[in-house]
Amino acid sequence: MKILITDDHSVVRQGYASVLPTVLEPCEIVEASSGEEALEQYAAQKPDLVIMDINLPGISGIEAATRILEQDRDAKIMFFSMYDEALMVKQALDAGAMGYITKSGSPQILLEAVSRIAKGEIFIEYDLVMKLALNNQNVTDGKLRDLTQREFEVFVMLARGQSNQVISDTLDLNIKTVSNYVTTIKSKLGISSSAELVHLAVEAGVVKFAP
Repeated sequence: MKILITDDHSVVRQGYASVLPTVLEPCEIVEASSGEEALEQYAAQKPDLVIMDINLPGISGIEAATRILEQDRDAKIMFFSMYDEALMVKQALDAGAMGYITKSGSPQILLEAVSRIAKGEIFIEYDLVMKLALNNQNVTDGKLRDLTQREFEVFVMLARGQSNQVISDTLDLNIKTVSNYVTTIKSKLGISSSAELVHLAVEAGVVKFAP
């Protein structure tokens, strides 16, 4: 089995790369440090499974997954992330992912997820399944659920402080198209300023900032 691990922290990649071959034989590990590099590695290496973080420099893991699946609809993609909010899990699954686990989970969860997804099954960490099942759509989540996948992607990038030009370059969109997305997003969310947007994103757990 060939596995592509995408994370911008080399320690995380190396940790996963050291664990997986101990139980998966034969197992070849390919690494990528960004969404763009993941696209290149997927095209070149044709891995059996992609394990990807969501919060990556440049395009997000969700955007990278979307583009990979546009190239190969049979691609098997699993997210592993610090995000444990139901909304993020839903966005990942809507993008076409077959699994989602948190970085705080045990190695056994990782191994079970890889084994199940490799067989074509869906695997979501139990605690996340419960959050999805019990999630009461509060006002914030309800508003964000009205965004399309592309609008949500732009929303996250705006919340991370990226300019319209950076978003245009990263997502390969016309700058006017990005401006239209921004206008639509603010209208749907009922906000008028960047500060309100960031506040809403933090409140919903969509972005986190180191203390």
